[in-house]
Amino acid sequence: MNITITKTEGLVPVTILHLEGKLDRANYESLIEEAQEVYDAGDRNLLLDLGGLIFISSAGLAALHQVALLFRGEEHPSQDEGWAAYRAINRDRDRGTQEHVKLLSPTKEVREVLDLTGFGSLFEVFTDLHQALVAFSQTVSATAASLP
Repeated sequence: MNITITKTEGLVPVTILHLEGKLDRANYESLIEEAQEVYDAGDRNLLLDLGGLIFISSAGLAALHQVALLFRGEEHPSQDEGWAAYRAINRDRDRGTQEHVKLLSPTKEVREVLDLTGFGSLFEVFTDLHQALVAFSQTVSATAASLP
């Protein structure tokens, strides 16, 4: 899998990770590491561009979940926890979609996997870059409006 990074400076800054190839057991850790570096650099809004992703395995799905936990400021489960950590995704469905991680343009094959596994309800999925970027600013506005 190849990952490239771009940053936008719209109403709110958004970092975009463009994924190409296959996201599977052989490389899922590279997605987590890239996301960790972005987060450690202070970026708090992440858009995962899946337009070039032709395949995603269960390890890739677990990586998406770990990235979402990271950007929520939660500690992600260790890899030693195995499927028990993966099952924690079911608890996340009650929380609604991720505020700081969104998905862009998944291929038909990847979208089918996301929907089949329930990930389509965990992440906001966009087909238009502009709409995805606007959604981040709406999240920030809604959060600011709810503050006392």
